[in-house]
Amino acid sequence: MPTRHAHVVATGHNLSAATAADAIDDALAAKDSWSRLPFEQRAAVFLKAADLLVSPKYRSAMAAATMLGQGKNVWQAEIDCVAEMADFWRFNVKYAEEIYSRQPQVVSSPSVWNRMEYRPLEGFVVAIAPFNFTAIGANLPCAPALMGNTVVFKPSPFSLLSNYLVYEILVEAGLPPGVINFLPGDGKVLGEVAFRHEQFAGLHFTGSTKTFNAIWKEIASNLDTYKSYPRIVGETGGKNFHFIHESACVDTVINHTIRGAFEYQGQKCSATSRMYVPDNLWPTIRDKMLSKMGDVRMGCVTDFGTLVNAVISKDAFKRISGYIARARESSSCEIIFGGKCDDSDGYFIEPTVIITTDPHYETMREEIFGPVLTVYVYDHTKMQDALDLCNTTATFGLTGSIFARDRNAIQTCLEALRNAAGNIYVNDKSTGAVVGQQPFGGSRRSGTNDKSGSALNLTCWVSPLTIKETFTPLLDYAYPHMRSEK
Repeated sequence: MPTRHAHVVATGHNLSAATAADAIDDALAAKDSWSRLPFEQRAAVFLKAADLLVSPKYRSAMAAATMLGQGKNVWQAEIDCVAEMADFWRFNVKYAEEIYSRQPQVVSSPSVWNRMEYRPLEGFVVAIAPFNFTAIGANLPCAPALMGNTVVFKPSPFSLLSNYLVYEILVEAGLPPGVINFLPGDGKVLGEVAFRHEQFAGLHFTGSTKTFNAIWKEIASNLDTYKSYPRIVGETGGKNFHFIHESACVDTVINHTIRGAFEYQGQKCSATSRMYVPDNLWPTIRDKMLSKMGDVRMGCVTDFGTLVNAVISKDAFKRISGYIARARESSSCEIIFGGKCDDSDGYFIEPTVIITTDPHYETMREEIFGPVLTVYVYDHTKMQDALDLCNTTATFGLTGSIFARDRNAIQTCLEALRNAAGNIYVNDKSTGAVVGQQPFGGSRRSGTNDKSGSALNLTCWVSPLTIKETFTPLLDYAYPHMRSEK
């Protein structure tokens, strides 16, 4: 487990090319019967799964698996692997009902019947999940499956136990064999088989931009192989901002920033990673924020009083601590809080705040995926310049927040940052999208913005069929203007 190296939470098998091929065969074999099952019967599986998840049988076990295996404190685990997961399963059923009900308006002849069928994709879908959200591990395979697809599901090696519990819940809820195939192991091995298969129909992915780019290129190189153009849906990285206007409430800024940047050690794609603060507000924000951060507790997930725990792995520890070390040596940066790293027992990195005079410094541009916040102080008389920096410095476009009480300032910021994020929050932190309330996703290098937790995402997993049926016989091929006058 991340917070205690000596504690092994779970072990798993690594897939081989042969097991990947078997999983694909199983998915294709199950496809016909699953896709022909009435929607209500498919939906019942996921509604039952949601009820099982929140029951005494699974709720605590799922929370414990997520806490120990993925290094989440009890609050972060509860809102992820219980609340959000149940929301995904229940709201997806609601949104699917809406999709299936969408039919052409009756505006033609009474003798014509127009209708649409929402078929699943031809072939199988690959779902590749990250370590950081158990709920995402559930949604990635389940959203396509709800719409009648069958799925090969590769979980992260750092979330095996919680993701396997998801699979067990689905099986108990009545999911037929072959509909979702749990396949842990090396993603490259899976890709070499799945992305070269003629029946590959879609990818549902959450992970790093680098990995998504590599997969997309692999898929593109095999286009001539596929029976249909595959659907590619991906949510990747972020370099999420808090932009502060001089009219902002200081306490609101500080508390939301501490949560947004340091909850779950900054290991959220939506975590606050850069902050733009006006110079006339910075001294107050700095003093109050550093004072509050002194009270932030870091420790093992079994200590329910902690806000911050260990990062996920040795590689993550090395990467994040490297950013901190380089900032410490940079002439344009000053570490004003934290910066200590200790991997003797767990992979612990202190919440770290860096202030920089270079708005293009690497920690203002690159995704760190750790508890590191970089602050750039701007001239309050040149807010538009700061907005331009916020919009253009990073290549991502996932989430961001605007803090202001001045309504004109809020509107100015919203207009300037319209394309800087797929989810923008006003006077709230950059994290915490809720299924059914804030459909989630970003564009630019943050993904395809197909909005998980909404009907927009589910629409990606169907191939609509339009049917026109005419009841009146056609007795003559000729049109009125073709008839000769007598």
